[in-house]
Amino acid sequence: MITPKFSCSQTDDTVVASLYCPSVRASDAEINVDNTLLTVHLNPYFLRLNFPHAVVEDEASSARYDPSTGYLTIALTKEVKGQHFADLDLLTKLLAPRPSQPLPAPSIEVLESRASGKDDIDKISQGTGQLALEEEDEFLKAAENDWQLTQSVPADSAEFHTTSKRYYGFLDKYTGYFMHVAHTENEVNELGHDVEGCQVDDRRNMRIAHENAKWDEEHYMADYADDEYIQELVGWEDPALADASDTVYTEQENMEMLRLPRKEYIMDKVQERTLYLTLITLLFAHAYDKRTTLHDPTPESAWTICTLVPAFSALDPPPYMAIVPDVKSAPELRFSDAEVISALTTSYRRSLAFPLYRSFQLAEECQKDIAAAMMGGKRMIARCLLEMRRILDRHEAYYVYSKIWLEDFCVWIQTCARFASIELKAPLLISKFTSDTVLEEVAKQLASLAVPKSAIGWDLERLEEATRLVSRGESDSDDEST
Repeated sequence: MITPKFSCSQTDDTVVASLYCPSVRASDAEINVDNTLLTVHLNPYFLRLNFPHAVVEDEASSARYDPSTGYLTIALTKEVKGQHFADLDLLTKLLAPRPSQPLPAPSIEVLESRASGKDDIDKISQGTGQLALEEEDEFLKAAENDWQLTQSVPADSAEFHTTSKRYYGFLDKYTGYFMHVAHTENEVNELGHDVEGCQVDDRRNMRIAHENAKWDEEHYMADYADDEYIQELVGWEDPALADASDTVYTEQENMEMLRLPRKEYIMDKVQERTLYLTLITLLFAHAYDKRTTLHDPTPESAWTICTLVPAFSALDPPPYMAIVPDVKSAPELRFSDAEVISALTTSYRRSLAFPLYRSFQLAEECQKDIAAAMMGGKRMIARCLLEMRRILDRHEAYYVYSKIWLEDFCVWIQTCARFASIELKAPLLISKFTSDTVLEEVAKQLASLAVPKSAIGWDLERLEEATRLVSRGESDSDDEST
Protein backbone atom coordinates (compact mmCIF):
# COMPACT_ATOMS: atom_id res chain seq x y z
CA MET A 1 0.00 0.00 0.00
CA ILE A 2 1.08 3.58 -0.69
CA THR A 3 1.38 6.15 2.11
CA PRO A 4 -0.10 9.37 0.76
CA LYS A 5 1.28 12.83 1.32
CA PHE A 6 -0.60 14.40 4.19
CA SER A 7 -0.69 17.25 6.68
CA CYS A 8 -2.57 17.85 9.92
CA SER A 9 -3.96 20.97 11.55
CA GLN A 10 -6.34 21.76 14.40
CA THR A 11 -8.85 24.17 15.81
CA ASP A 12 -10.11 24.36 19.37
CA ASP A 13 -12.61 21.55 18.76
CA THR A 14 -11.40 19.56 15.75
CA VAL A 15 -8.37 17.90 14.18
CA VAL A 16 -8.12 18.08 10.39
CA ALA A 17 -6.13 15.59 8.29
CA SER A 18 -5.59 16.45 4.63
CA LEU A 19 -4.52 13.53 2.36
CA TYR A 20 -3.37 13.82 -1.24
CA CYS A 21 -5.03 10.88 -3.06
CA PRO A 22 -5.41 11.78 -6.75
CA SER A 23 -7.45 9.73 -9.24
CA VAL A 24 -9.34 7.52 -6.77
CA ARG A 25 -12.96 6.61 -6.15
CA ALA A 26 -13.92 8.48 -3.00
CA SER A 27 -16.88 6.15 -2.42
CA ASP A 28 -14.42 3.32 -1.71
CA ALA A 29 -12.81 5.15 1.21
CA GLU A 30 -12.76 3.27 4.52
CA ILE A 31 -12.22 5.56 7.53
CA ASN A 32 -11.99 4.21 11.05
CA VAL A 33 -11.48 6.05 14.33
CA ASP A 34 -10.36 4.22 17.47
CA ASN A 35 -9.47 6.47 20.41
CA THR A 36 -6.20 8.10 19.27
CA LEU A 37 -5.94 6.09 16.05
CA LEU A 38 -7.17 7.15 12.62
CA THR A 39 -6.90 4.69 9.73
CA VAL A 40 -7.79 5.53 6.13
CA HIS A 41 -7.90 2.95 3.33
CA LEU A 42 -8.55 4.27 -0.15
CA ASN A 43 -7.06 1.91 -2.72
CA PRO A 44 -4.10 2.08 -3.41
CA TYR A 45 -3.48 4.38 -0.43
CA PHE A 46 -3.35 3.49 3.24
CA LEU A 47 -2.65 5.81 6.17
CA ARG A 48 -2.58 5.18 9.91
CA LEU A 49 -2.12 8.16 12.23
CA ASN A 50 -1.64 7.99 15.97
CA PHE A 51 -2.68 11.29 17.57
CA PRO A 52 -1.42 12.35 21.01
CA HIS A 53 -4.99 12.50 22.38
CA ALA A 54 -8.33 10.85 21.66
CA VAL A 55 -10.65 11.90 18.83
CA VAL A 56 -14.23 10.87 18.13
CA GLU A 57 -16.36 10.54 15.03
CA ASP A 58 -19.65 12.35 15.64
CA GLU A 59 -22.15 14.53 13.80
CA ALA A 60 -19.66 17.38 13.61
CA SER A 61 -17.06 15.17 11.92
CA SER A 62 -16.81 15.12 8.14
CA ALA A 63 -14.87 13.71 5.19
CA ARG A 64 -14.79 15.51 1.84
CA TYR A 65 -12.96 14.62 -1.36
CA ASP A 66 -12.14 17.25 -3.98
CA PRO A 67 -11.48 15.50 -7.33
CA SER A 68 -10.09 18.70 -8.86
CA THR A 69 -7.23 18.85 -6.35
CA GLY A 70 -7.09 15.18 -5.31
CA TYR A 71 -7.27 16.00 -1.60
CA LEU A 72 -9.33 14.05 0.94
CA THR A 73 -10.03 16.23 3.99
CA ILE A 74 -11.08 14.52 7.21
CA ALA A 75 -12.28 16.54 10.21
CA LEU A 76 -12.60 14.75 13.56
CA THR A 77 -13.87 16.06 16.86
CA LYS A 78 -11.57 16.21 19.85
CA GLU A 79 -12.83 14.13 22.74
CA VAL A 80 -11.79 16.94 25.10
CA LYS A 81 -12.78 20.25 23.53
CA GLY A 82 -10.06 22.87 23.65
CA GLN A 83 -7.28 20.32 24.23
CA HIS A 84 -4.07 21.11 22.35
CA PHE A 85 -2.66 18.37 20.10
CA ALA A 86 1.10 18.87 20.10
CA ASP A 87 3.55 17.91 17.34
CA LEU A 88 1.05 17.60 14.48
CA ASP A 89 3.82 18.77 12.16
CA LEU A 90 6.10 15.88 13.14
CA LEU A 91 4.83 13.43 10.54
CA THR A 92 7.13 10.60 11.59
CA LYS A 93 5.73 10.76 15.10
CA LEU A 94 2.14 10.59 13.82
CA LEU A 95 3.01 7.57 11.70
CA ALA A 96 4.74 5.72 14.54
CA PRO A 97 2.88 2.69 15.94
CA ARG A 98 1.26 2.75 19.34
CA PRO A 99 3.74 2.03 22.14
CA SER A 100 3.66 -1.57 23.24
CA GLN A 101 4.41 -3.07 26.62
CA PRO A 102 7.80 -4.76 26.33
CA LEU A 103 8.05 -8.37 27.40
CA PRO A 104 10.62 -9.15 30.10
CA ALA A 105 13.75 -10.77 28.78
CA PRO A 106 13.97 -14.52 29.45
CA SER A 107 16.24 -15.38 32.35
CA ILE A 108 17.51 -18.54 30.60
CA GLU A 109 18.52 -18.78 26.96
CA VAL A 110 19.12 -22.17 25.34
CA LEU A 111 22.00 -21.79 22.91
CA GLU A 112 22.14 -25.43 21.81
CA SER A 113 20.29 -28.59 22.72
CA ARG A 114 21.19 -32.15 21.81
CA ALA A 115 20.89 -35.62 23.29
CA SER A 116 23.70 -36.67 25.62
CA GLY A 117 25.42 -39.91 24.74
CA LYS A 118 27.27 -42.38 26.97
CA ASP A 119 30.64 -40.81 26.10
CA ASP A 120 29.43 -37.35 27.21
CA ILE A 121 28.17 -38.74 30.51
CA ASP A 122 31.49 -40.53 31.14
CA LYS A 123 33.43 -37.30 30.44
CA ILE A 124 31.26 -35.35 32.85
CA SER A 125 31.69 -38.00 35.53
CA GLN A 126 35.46 -38.02 35.11
CA GLY A 127 35.61 -34.24 35.27
CA THR A 128 33.46 -34.13 38.40
CA GLY A 129 35.61 -36.74 40.09
CA GLN A 130 38.79 -34.84 39.27
CA LEU A 131 37.34 -31.62 40.74
CA ALA A 132 36.35 -33.48 43.91
CA LEU A 133 39.90 -34.82 44.35
CA GLU A 134 41.40 -31.37 43.81
CA GLU A 135 39.03 -29.81 46.34
CA GLU A 136 39.84 -32.53 48.92
CA ASP A 137 43.56 -31.96 48.42
CA GLU A 138 43.16 -28.20 48.92
CA PHE A 139 41.09 -28.89 52.06
CA LEU A 140 43.84 -31.06 53.61
CA LYS A 141 46.56 -28.53 52.84
CA ALA A 142 44.52 -25.72 54.40
CA ALA A 143 43.91 -27.75 57.60
CA GLU A 144 47.64 -28.48 58.00
CA ASN A 145 48.49 -24.78 57.52
CA ASP A 146 46.07 -23.44 60.15
CA TRP A 147 43.61 -22.50 57.39
CA GLN A 148 45.95 -19.84 55.99
CA LEU A 149 44.59 -19.96 52.45
CA THR A 150 46.09 -17.89 49.69
CA GLN A 151 43.89 -14.86 48.98
CA SER A 152 44.08 -13.06 45.68
CA VAL A 153 41.91 -10.71 43.68
CA PRO A 154 40.80 -12.33 40.42
CA ALA A 155 42.05 -10.63 37.29
CA ASP A 156 39.56 -8.91 35.02
CA SER A 157 38.37 -11.50 32.55
CA ALA A 158 38.03 -10.70 28.90
CA GLU A 159 34.55 -10.00 27.64
CA PHE A 160 32.81 -13.24 26.76
CA HIS A 161 31.17 -13.46 23.33
CA THR A 162 28.87 -16.22 22.14
CA THR A 163 29.23 -15.08 18.52
CA SER A 164 31.94 -13.69 16.29
CA LYS A 165 29.64 -10.88 15.16
CA ARG A 166 30.20 -7.36 16.49
CA TYR A 167 27.36 -4.89 16.65
CA TYR A 168 27.42 -1.14 16.16
CA GLY A 169 25.25 1.77 15.08
CA PHE A 170 22.03 3.00 16.65
CA LEU A 171 21.40 1.02 19.86
CA ASP A 172 24.06 -1.46 18.67
CA LYS A 173 21.57 -3.26 16.44
CA TYR A 174 23.51 -3.39 13.16
CA THR A 175 26.17 -5.74 11.88
CA GLY A 176 27.51 -6.90 8.51
CA TYR A 177 27.46 -3.47 6.82
CA PHE A 178 31.26 -3.46 6.35
CA MET A 179 31.74 -7.05 5.15
CA HIS A 180 33.24 -5.86 1.85
CA VAL A 181 35.05 -2.78 3.14
CA ALA A 182 38.30 -4.01 1.53
CA HIS A 183 36.70 -3.59 -1.90
CA THR A 184 34.94 -0.29 -1.17
CA GLU A 185 36.80 3.00 -0.93
CA ASN A 186 36.01 4.44 2.50
CA GLU A 187 38.48 7.09 3.61
CA VAL A 188 36.83 7.76 6.97
CA ASN A 189 37.00 4.15 8.20
CA GLU A 190 39.69 4.10 10.91
CA LEU A 191 39.30 0.43 11.84
CA GLY A 192 40.72 -1.04 8.65
CA HIS A 193 39.66 -4.35 7.13
CA ASP A 194 38.88 -5.83 10.56
CA VAL A 195 36.06 -3.38 11.18
CA GLU A 196 33.47 -6.16 11.56
CA GLY A 197 35.51 -8.04 14.17
CA CYS A 198 36.85 -5.08 16.13
CA GLN A 199 35.80 -5.03 19.79
CA VAL A 200 34.58 -1.91 21.57
CA ASP A 201 37.77 -1.19 23.52
CA ASP A 202 39.90 -1.71 20.42
CA ARG A 203 37.76 0.74 18.45
CA ARG A 204 38.38 3.47 21.04
CA ASN A 205 42.11 2.79 21.24
CA MET A 206 42.45 2.84 17.45
CA ARG A 207 40.46 6.07 17.23
CA ILE A 208 42.63 7.87 19.78
CA ALA A 209 45.81 6.58 18.14
CA HIS A 210 44.61 7.79 14.73
CA GLU A 211 43.77 11.25 16.11
CA ASN A 212 47.24 11.54 17.67
CA ALA A 213 48.87 10.43 14.42
CA LYS A 214 46.95 12.99 12.37
CA TRP A 215 47.57 15.86 14.78
CA ASP A 216 49.85 18.44 13.11
CA GLU A 217 51.34 21.18 15.30
CA GLU A 218 52.50 23.24 12.33
CA HIS A 219 49.05 23.21 10.73
CA TYR A 220 47.45 24.38 13.97
CA MET A 221 50.04 27.13 14.49
CA ALA A 222 49.67 28.30 10.90
CA ASP A 223 45.88 28.60 11.24
CA TYR A 224 46.33 30.35 14.58
CA ALA A 225 48.76 32.90 13.10
CA ASP A 226 46.93 33.50 9.81
CA ASP A 227 43.28 33.34 10.81
CA GLU A 228 41.71 36.06 8.68
CA TYR A 229 39.38 33.67 6.84
CA ILE A 230 38.71 31.64 9.97
CA GLN A 231 37.54 34.82 11.69
CA GLU A 232 35.03 35.26 8.85
CA LEU A 233 33.72 31.76 9.55
CA VAL A 234 33.59 32.50 13.27
CA GLY A 235 31.64 35.70 12.68
CA TRP A 236 29.10 34.10 10.32
CA GLU A 237 25.58 33.97 11.74
CA ASP A 238 23.31 31.09 10.84
CA PRO A 239 19.92 32.58 9.84
CA ALA A 240 18.18 29.27 10.65
CA LEU A 241 19.28 29.56 14.29
CA ALA A 242 18.20 33.18 14.65
CA ASP A 243 14.66 32.01 15.42
CA ALA A 244 15.06 28.29 15.97
CA SER A 245 11.81 28.06 17.94
CA ASP A 246 9.73 28.80 14.82
CA THR A 247 10.59 25.86 12.56
CA VAL A 248 8.31 25.21 9.59
CA TYR A 249 9.20 22.23 7.42
CA THR A 250 9.47 22.50 3.66
CA GLU A 251 7.69 20.16 1.25
CA GLN A 252 10.98 18.32 0.66
CA GLU A 253 11.47 17.78 4.40
CA ASN A 254 7.90 16.52 4.78
CA MET A 255 8.48 13.98 2.01
CA GLU A 256 11.75 12.87 3.64
CA MET A 257 9.94 12.32 6.94
CA LEU A 258 7.22 10.32 5.19
CA ARG A 259 9.85 7.99 3.74
CA LEU A 260 11.41 7.27 7.13
CA PRO A 261 10.74 3.76 8.50
CA ARG A 262 8.07 3.20 11.17
CA LYS A 263 9.97 2.04 14.22
CA GLU A 264 9.52 1.74 17.95
CA TYR A 265 12.53 1.87 20.24
CA ILE A 266 12.85 0.09 23.57
CA MET A 267 15.98 1.05 25.48
CA ASP A 268 17.44 1.13 28.96
CA LYS A 269 18.80 4.16 30.79
CA VAL A 270 22.39 3.70 29.65
CA GLN A 271 21.37 3.41 26.00
CA GLU A 272 19.22 6.52 26.25
CA ARG A 273 22.09 8.50 27.73
CA THR A 274 24.31 7.29 24.91
CA LEU A 275 21.87 8.60 22.30
CA TYR A 276 21.72 12.11 23.77
CA LEU A 277 25.52 12.30 24.08
CA THR A 278 25.96 10.95 20.54
CA LEU A 279 23.53 13.62 19.36
CA ILE A 280 25.98 16.27 20.61
CA THR A 281 28.74 14.86 18.39
CA LEU A 282 26.38 14.67 15.39
CA LEU A 283 25.28 18.28 15.77
CA PHE A 284 28.90 19.40 16.20
CA ALA A 285 29.83 17.84 12.86
CA HIS A 286 26.79 19.44 11.22
CA ALA A 287 27.61 22.83 12.72
CA TYR A 288 31.26 22.64 11.58
CA ASP A 289 30.35 21.77 8.01
CA LYS A 290 27.61 24.39 7.99
CA ARG A 291 29.97 27.13 9.13
CA THR A 292 32.90 26.21 6.90
CA THR A 293 30.66 26.03 3.81
CA LEU A 294 28.38 28.91 4.86
CA HIS A 295 25.45 26.46 4.66
CA ASP A 296 26.23 25.55 1.05
CA PRO A 297 27.38 21.90 1.18
CA THR A 298 30.27 20.91 -1.06
CA PRO A 299 31.39 17.49 -2.38
CA GLU A 300 33.66 17.33 0.70
CA SER A 301 30.79 17.80 3.17
CA ALA A 302 30.06 14.08 3.47
CA TRP A 303 33.72 13.37 4.30
CA THR A 304 33.83 16.22 6.81
CA ILE A 305 30.72 15.08 8.67
CA CYS A 306 31.72 11.41 8.81
CA THR A 307 35.27 12.24 9.88
CA LEU A 308 34.19 14.50 12.73
CA VAL A 309 31.73 11.96 14.19
CA PRO A 310 33.64 9.24 16.10
CA ALA A 311 30.55 7.01 16.02
CA PHE A 312 30.92 6.98 12.21
CA SER A 313 34.64 6.84 11.54
CA ALA A 314 35.54 4.49 14.42
CA LEU A 315 32.11 3.13 15.40
CA ASP A 316 32.89 4.64 18.83
CA PRO A 317 29.96 6.61 20.28
CA PRO A 318 29.89 8.17 23.77
CA PRO A 319 30.02 7.92 26.71
CA TYR A 320 33.76 8.54 26.88
CA MET A 321 33.85 8.25 30.66
CA ALA A 322 32.55 5.71 33.16
CA ILE A 323 28.86 6.05 34.05
CA VAL A 324 28.18 6.52 37.75
CA PRO A 325 26.18 3.52 39.07
CA ASP A 326 23.55 5.79 40.68
CA VAL A 327 22.78 7.27 37.27
CA LYS A 328 21.53 3.93 35.94
CA SER A 329 18.71 3.79 38.49
CA ALA A 330 17.90 7.51 38.76
CA PRO A 331 14.33 8.38 37.70
CA GLU A 332 15.49 11.59 36.01
CA LEU A 333 17.65 11.96 32.93
CA ARG A 334 20.34 14.51 33.73
CA PHE A 335 23.90 14.81 32.51
CA SER A 336 26.90 15.90 34.55
CA ASP A 337 29.14 18.64 33.20
CA ALA A 338 31.93 16.08 32.90
CA GLU A 339 29.82 13.86 30.63
CA VAL A 340 28.98 16.74 28.28
CA ILE A 341 32.57 17.99 28.22
CA SER A 342 33.89 14.51 27.45
CA ALA A 343 31.63 14.28 24.38
CA LEU A 344 32.64 17.78 23.27
CA THR A 345 36.33 17.13 23.83
CA THR A 346 36.31 14.28 21.34
CA SER A 347 34.61 16.47 18.74
CA TYR A 348 37.08 19.29 19.43
CA ARG A 349 40.04 16.94 18.97
CA ARG A 350 38.79 15.68 15.64
CA SER A 351 38.09 19.19 14.35
CA LEU A 352 41.69 20.11 15.21
CA ALA A 353 43.25 17.01 13.64
CA PHE A 354 41.47 16.28 10.35
CA PRO A 355 39.66 19.03 8.37
CA LEU A 356 41.13 22.01 6.53
CA TYR A 357 40.34 24.70 9.11
CA ARG A 358 41.76 23.80 12.54
CA SER A 359 40.87 26.43 15.08
CA PHE A 360 39.89 26.10 18.73
CA GLN A 361 37.84 29.29 18.45
CA LEU A 362 35.94 27.84 15.49
CA ALA A 363 35.18 24.73 17.56
CA GLU A 364 33.83 26.96 20.34
CA GLU A 365 31.47 28.64 17.86
CA CYS A 366 30.24 25.20 16.77
CA GLN A 367 29.47 24.44 20.41
CA LYS A 368 27.34 27.60 20.55
CA ASP A 369 25.53 26.46 17.41
CA ILE A 370 24.72 23.12 19.08
CA ALA A 371 23.27 24.95 22.08
CA ALA A 372 21.12 27.15 19.84
CA ALA A 373 19.87 24.15 17.84
CA MET A 374 18.96 22.23 20.99
CA MET A 375 17.12 25.23 22.39
CA GLY A 376 15.01 25.04 19.23
CA GLY A 377 13.82 21.60 20.37
CA LYS A 378 13.30 18.42 18.42
CA ARG A 379 11.97 20.24 15.36
CA MET A 380 15.19 22.13 14.77
CA ILE A 381 17.30 19.06 15.53
CA ALA A 382 15.21 16.94 13.16
CA ARG A 383 15.93 19.48 10.43
CA CYS A 384 19.68 19.29 11.13
CA LEU A 385 19.62 15.49 11.06
CA LEU A 386 17.64 15.46 7.82
CA GLU A 387 20.21 17.76 6.24
CA MET A 388 23.04 15.45 7.30
CA ARG A 389 21.15 12.41 6.03
CA ARG A 390 20.55 14.12 2.70
CA ILE A 391 24.28 14.83 2.28
CA LEU A 392 25.37 11.29 3.18
CA ASP A 393 22.69 9.54 1.11
CA ARG A 394 24.14 11.12 -2.02
CA HIS A 395 27.60 9.63 -1.41
CA GLU A 396 28.43 6.23 -2.90
CA ALA A 397 30.23 4.97 0.23
CA TYR A 398 29.24 7.11 3.20
CA TYR A 399 25.53 6.44 2.80
CA VAL A 400 26.11 3.42 5.06
CA TYR A 401 26.51 5.74 8.08
CA SER A 402 23.17 7.30 7.27
CA LYS A 403 21.64 3.84 7.31
CA ILE A 404 23.09 2.64 10.62
CA TRP A 405 22.89 5.95 12.49
CA LEU A 406 21.08 8.94 10.97
CA GLU A 407 17.93 7.20 9.76
CA ASP A 408 17.15 5.95 13.26
CA PHE A 409 18.11 9.27 14.82
CA CYS A 410 15.66 11.09 12.54
CA VAL A 411 12.89 8.78 13.75
CA TRP A 412 13.94 8.77 17.40
CA ILE A 413 14.24 12.53 17.81
CA GLN A 414 10.63 12.99 16.67
CA THR A 415 9.11 10.13 18.65
CA CYS A 416 11.13 10.04 21.89
CA ALA A 417 8.77 12.50 23.65
CA ARG A 418 5.99 9.93 23.33
CA PHE A 419 8.08 7.28 25.03
CA ALA A 420 9.23 9.71 27.70
CA SER A 421 5.67 10.03 29.02
CA ILE A 422 5.28 6.28 29.53
CA GLU A 423 6.13 4.63 32.84
CA LEU A 424 6.97 0.96 32.40
CA LYS A 425 7.01 -1.37 35.41
CA ALA A 426 10.12 -3.09 34.15
CA PRO A 427 13.87 -2.43 34.06
CA LEU A 428 13.26 -0.62 30.76
CA LEU A 429 11.93 2.55 32.41
CA ILE A 430 12.48 5.55 30.18
CA SER A 431 12.94 9.07 31.55
CA LYS A 432 9.84 10.94 32.74
CA PHE A 433 11.19 14.07 31.07
CA THR A 434 10.00 14.94 27.59
CA SER A 435 12.65 15.10 24.92
CA ASP A 436 12.40 18.89 24.61
CA THR A 437 12.94 19.23 28.35
CA VAL A 438 16.09 17.14 28.21
CA LEU A 439 17.32 18.99 25.12
CA GLU A 440 16.75 22.34 26.81
CA GLU A 441 18.71 21.24 29.89
CA VAL A 442 21.61 20.03 27.76
CA ALA A 443 21.46 23.22 25.69
CA LYS A 444 21.87 25.31 28.84
CA GLN A 445 24.89 23.23 29.82
CA LEU A 446 26.43 23.65 26.37
CA ALA A 447 25.90 27.40 26.53
CA SER A 448 27.60 27.73 29.92
CA LEU A 449 30.37 25.12 29.76
CA ALA A 450 33.84 25.76 28.38
CA VAL A 451 36.11 22.99 27.13
CA PRO A 452 39.57 23.61 28.62
CA LYS A 453 42.41 23.52 26.13
CA SER A 454 44.32 21.26 28.49
CA ALA A 455 41.62 18.57 27.98
CA ILE A 456 42.55 18.24 24.29
CA GLY A 457 45.90 16.72 25.21
CA TRP A 458 48.06 18.44 22.59
CA ASP A 459 49.47 21.36 24.62
CA LEU A 460 47.56 23.98 22.64
CA GLU A 461 48.39 26.83 25.00
CA ARG A 462 52.14 26.30 24.55
CA LEU A 463 51.76 26.25 20.76
CA GLU A 464 49.67 29.42 20.78
CA GLU A 465 52.18 31.21 23.01
CA ALA A 466 55.03 30.15 20.73
CA THR A 467 53.11 31.42 17.72
CA ARG A 468 52.53 34.77 19.39
CA LEU A 469 56.22 35.09 20.28
CA VAL A 470 57.25 34.34 16.70
CA SER A 471 54.74 36.87 15.35
CA ARG A 472 55.94 39.49 17.85
CA GLY A 473 59.56 38.83 16.90
CA GLU A 474 58.83 39.24 13.20
CA SER A 475 56.95 42.44 13.92
CA ASP A 476 59.89 43.83 15.92
CA SER A 477 62.28 42.90 13.09
CA ASP A 478 60.14 44.76 10.58
CA ASP A 479 60.11 47.85 12.80
CA GLU A 480 63.94 47.79 13.14
CA SER A 481 64.33 47.42 9.37
CA THR A 482 62.08 50.38 8.82
